[in-house]
Amino acid sequence: MATSTMTQADPSSSSFELQPLPAQNSCEENDEVADLEETPPDSAVEALQKWNSPRINMFRVPATFWSFFVVGMNDGSYGLEEYYGLSYTIVSLIFLSPFAGYTIASGVNNMMHIKFGQRGVAIVGPACHLISYIVFSLHPPYPVLVVMFIFVGFGNGLIDAAWCAWIGNMANSNEVSGFLQACYALGATVAPLIATAMISKGGLGWYAFYYIMIGASALELTTSTWAFWRQTGSMYQAENPQDPNTKTGRTREALKNKVTWLFALFIFGYVGAEVSLGGWIVVFMTKIRHANAFASGASATGFWGGMTVGRLFLSFLTARLGEFCSVLLYLGIAVVLELIFWLVPSLVTSAVTVALLGVVMGPMFPTAIVLVTKLLPRSLHVGTIGFGTAFGGSGGAVFPFIVGAIAQKKGVKTLQPIILALLAAIAALWCNRSTASVHLVGLLEFGSKK
Repeated sequence: MATSTMTQADPSSSSFELQPLPAQNSCEENDEVADLEETPPDSAVEALQKWNSPRINMFRVPATFWSFFVVGMNDGSYGLEEYYGLSYTIVSLIFLSPFAGYTIASGVNNMMHIKFGQRGVAIVGPACHLISYIVFSLHPPYPVLVVMFIFVGFGNGLIDAAWCAWIGNMANSNEVSGFLQACYALGATVAPLIATAMISKGGLGWYAFYYIMIGASALELTTSTWAFWRQTGSMYQAENPQDPNTKTGRTREALKNKVTWLFALFIFGYVGAEVSLGGWIVVFMTKIRHANAFASGASATGFWGGMTVGRLFLSFLTARLGEFCSVLLYLGIAVVLELIFWLVPSLVTSAVTVALLGVVMGPMFPTAIVLVTKLLPRSLHVGTIGFGTAFGGSGGAVFPFIVGAIAQKKGVKTLQPIILALLAAIAALWCNRSTASVHLVGLLEFGSKK
């Protein structure tokens, strides 16, 4: 943007007579014209990308959807205690190791974008999946699995931050982000079905599932690399310029912002509740509701399937209500459903309420991301979302581990009060977010929809 000051003619010397156009502009006149062309008017707004504009996005957006589908399949595919003869506590280490990978990713996300752009993420993230799944298919000793899941978490952390930030900046971001996160939930829905069929019907080992994951991640690597090949580091810096007055790096600047920490704490509690419920629901239904294997598995499928439906369709409601008000509504309904799930000892009621819990919990994560992209400058999006998802990943690791450790001593019935406490905590946190701008943005958005 030009910063020079335009010179104006003295009004007293202006003539109201029509004058012939000069044959050629002088140098000063050329400078004035250049200033007018380079300086946007005060009413100018930034044109947002759409899922189909520019045209290459028609390939890039589906590539990110497939990548999230693979991440969801990974998170929904655990089931190792019988093969390795492990206790709940030791199996819970599988939830902890991806957190280490997410943490590493949060530290290098900005550097990856600045040096290699989205192309780097499109190659490294899926490559971490592919290599890890090849190792899993060889059914190595359990400690090797724990280590390799660090690489899976690293790839997930890169992918999470990059594609969430990119799509969060689009037009109709609530709807497109909802579809992106729905692909994750869909992957988590179908993975247990495929794994169960292969193990129970086909008589295969748990590791056979990763033959499918190898093919899925190979396709992920191919499509992502091709779609984002031209998105280099220089391209990323041009599209996401940093404030020239800022003296710190992007990650450090993001960590200084209060919105970053509020977002991270919210995601910490939300992911903890989501992964704890989704990861232990089969055990809860079997041990506490005395369901058979089919009914327990169907309950888990109902939860992830409900989350898919919620992210697909409630995103349109979110766009009408605004991010702030819609999350308050979803949290209130979730607390009521969780109380019913906990206190009504009925198999059918539990199965129905856990599916509805998936529906109302599903939109919370993408909605929080969209709100963050509206509150912060674009240069901070990757750093903030990368840190938030890493911090949130710790919730997805710590709380399932806590549930497993407590279940070892007190029984898996402790799952429900933990989930209820997490929902109440993030509801209070979401209300507290309104120290200034967050409340104002939410209320303005709600008012503008009327």
